[in-house]
Amino acid sequence: SIVGSKHSLATKTDGTLWSWGINYAGQLGQNNLTYYSSPVQIPGTTWSSISVGMQHSLATKTDGTLWSWGYNSQGQLGQNNRTQYSSPTQIPGTTWSSVGKTSTALHSTAIKTDGTLWVWGYNNAGQLGQNDRAYRSSPVQIPGTAWSSANTGNRTPLPLQITS
Repeated sequence: SIVGSKHSLATKTDGTLWSWGINYAGQLGQNNLTYYSSPVQIPGTTWSSISVGMQHSLATKTDGTLWSWGYNSQGQLGQNNRTQYSSPTQIPGTTWSSVGKTSTALHSTAIKTDGTLWVWGYNNAGQLGQNDRAYRSSPVQIPGTAWSSANTGNRTPLPLQITS
């Protein structure tokens, strides 16, 4: 299970995805803004990796698709906009392998099956690794390949922590 800013996600061995907690931005993926104090299932049975951020959530499916939902003030959902979504919405592409672990951050990370690392969202301190401070509402690649995992820092300006 992964804990975000007052909400949690967990997967079961059968590939189902469950959420609970605060839901004022739709971060529970239930197509509503209702708070849940016990786990409720998000539709689907092929969920694999999960991540939660500051009022937003991300997950990959076994078919290589990447999904996001919840708060999107900085483009952290990777949908090329700043629209809030209360149910999982697919980010373009079908070669995503995992999402980076997030701890109350307003930016997101994911790795593709070819080992490339992608980032998007809040970038006030250069945490997207693009040599600037421009926010991105769609995934952009960090140079290199063979990335194996990614973690984002707190919502305060901390650098992206990556391993290769």
